[in-house]
Amino acid sequence: MTATTAGPQPVDVVVIGAGQAGLSAAYHLAHRGVVPVARATAADRTFVVLDGEDAAGGAWRHRWQSLRMATVNGIFELPGYPVPPADPEASSSVVLPAYFSAYEQRHRLDVHRPVRVHAVRRGGDEPIDGAAARLIVETDAGAWSARYVINATGTWTKPYWPMYPGQETFLGEQLHVQSYTSAEAFAGRRVVIVGSGVSATQLLDEISAVTDTFWVTRREPIWEDGLSREKVVAALADVEERTRQGYPGSSIVRVTGMVRSQWVERAAARGALVRHPMFTRIEPDGVRMPDGTLEPADVILWATGFRPAVSHLAPLGLRTPHGGFRVANSRSLDEPRLFLIGYGASQSTIGANRAGRDAAIAIMADIG
Repeated sequence: MTATTAGPQPVDVVVIGAGQAGLSAAYHLAHRGVVPVARATAADRTFVVLDGEDAAGGAWRHRWQSLRMATVNGIFELPGYPVPPADPEASSSVVLPAYFSAYEQRHRLDVHRPVRVHAVRRGGDEPIDGAAARLIVETDAGAWSARYVINATGTWTKPYWPMYPGQETFLGEQLHVQSYTSAEAFAGRRVVIVGSGVSATQLLDEISAVTDTFWVTRREPIWEDGLSREKVVAALADVEERTRQGYPGSSIVRVTGMVRSQWVERAAARGALVRHPMFTRIEPDGVRMPDGTLEPADVILWATGFRPAVSHLAPLGLRTPHGGFRVANSRSLDEPRLFLIGYGASQSTIGANRAGRDAAIAIMADIG
């Protein structure tokens, strides 16, 4: 049973996205007796998972090949099925998509792909089939009429590119970490790396092993030897409160500080872990620093993070003047039929698992 051009296909829950958060939500729905719509009977509660990717794996399908299982930051297994043992030197872009694929099959989640969601809008105030008014999910493969929508679209498809004067005049190569493949592509070229997060420091270590690098950040990183549970809990509470008020979710790392991981230590030992302030403009041959000097550059690598992929939610009119969505416990405070998981404090893999579970519990409490 699929959505058709004849009209929206009714379903109790549409899950948008089949990454960590989306698969967790689908698992917890199925665990509570909700059935994939293609295998449902008339008496069943139903769900459908829509994924824009061509195959299983979410953003892991696109990580750079040199990101190994030994250096992946923050893997947390999906509920009900541990990550199989893997060679620490194996590429995460191979191991984890295979794990996601096996997970979908093991739990018979019947993910529909590739299906790209264009818009989610309200379907009117009148009840449909004896149920409350629906949300209409419009896709390139037809529309769905849902009692609830769980949005789990993550951030990978929305890389953040800061704008700087003269950016368009640069004669070298500019790319975001989303497009990064390997350090060898930059051998013999001077690379300016922009950013202070995990990806920036991982790639600083990797690229500085094969060529000259120059590292710039807007803020001086706060280095930590380790993170206490108390500090992590406090950071999560801070992000949750900001999300409740409708501010864009900030990075947990920004709140907790950066751990001096193995790749940080390697970059430091190599002499590459030298932070410089952000440049003031970009010129054809490099970047102009605050003191007026020109730092030559052949490549600018923007390790500047991602933003939530939520443009398809625009018809609901939920974005606040602060630029975010008002969300508490992963549920929209302004549209209670919508859950945003993998958003705000649940951006981490462990947070996404919990958010998927909590969304399923909340929905089941509503519909009985």
